[in-house]
Amino acid sequence: MTLENHGRYAYRSILDRPDYCWPGGKRLAVYVALNIEAFRFGRGKGAAIAPPDQAESHSVYSWRDYGNRVGIWRLLELFDELGIPAEAQMNTAVYDLCPDIPEALRRRGDEILGHGITNSDEQGGLDEGAERSLIDDVTRTIERHEGARPAGWMSPWLSNSAVTVDLLEEAGYRYFMDWTCDDQPIWMKTRGGRILSMPYPIECNDTRGVIWYGYTSGEFTDMLIDGFDEMLRQSEGQPLVFPISLHPFVVGRPYRIRQLRRAFEHLKRHRDDIWLARPRDICEHVENLPPGTVPGG
Repeated sequence: MTLENHGRYAYRSILDRPDYCWPGGKRLAVYVALNIEAFRFGRGKGAAIAPPDQAESHSVYSWRDYGNRVGIWRLLELFDELGIPAEAQMNTAVYDLCPDIPEALRRRGDEILGHGITNSDEQGGLDEGAERSLIDDVTRTIERHEGARPAGWMSPWLSNSAVTVDLLEEAGYRYFMDWTCDDQPIWMKTRGGRILSMPYPIECNDTRGVIWYGYTSGEFTDMLIDGFDEMLRQSEGQPLVFPISLHPFVVGRPYRIRQLRRAFEHLKRHRDDIWLARPRDICEHVENLPPGTVPGG
């Protein structure tokens, strides 16, 4: 029996790959992803905190709007205090609705990814022409505001069509974060070349951990610390990437930030043991490794 296969990469275990290091001889790269999102009022996807028939209610809309009005600012205060760089997958509607947010990211030197226009809409159900147009619109909007094209992409809700990877490569994207199959970056095949698949967390992700799985803030923080400690140990054998994904409307609440602070204080104590980077830095490092070092492509 032959199983259906995506054809984007071949199997290769993490124990059977060439070895390499991150800058400074470090073995564990760590990045923090901020999901900065804008939502339609009364239309589109909810966030799994209410029955589907209530997903478009004013209460759910305003619950998510807290993230841009309050949560992101508290998170940036925390990161400024502890010297934590960040990357933001940001809906481009934020430029019009909350222009001071990208201004703050710009001042900090944080990376901004393509992330659709709004997280009320998925990307994967679009036909090829419409999806290409969406990617082009988002790319041009970020370039206009930031003065450079984004290097990376994350689809809203990680939703992909059969040709998303091809369209991103054709639009000039160097990496994307929609596939979550590995703890190392890997090259993925496209119809026109290759694109880097950047590790992204489903588990160390507050919408999944706190909202979907129902972990308490303390349990979520413990999961981040345990994941970090174990991957630091595992990275003695292979270079690894430990990503953390945060949504300001979830973990930006005061009682959750109180716990989250504990995770980042723990990370800071290991600052000399890790490469605290942004995904574009990881991508650039991989691109400059000798051919054949990173699997796939």
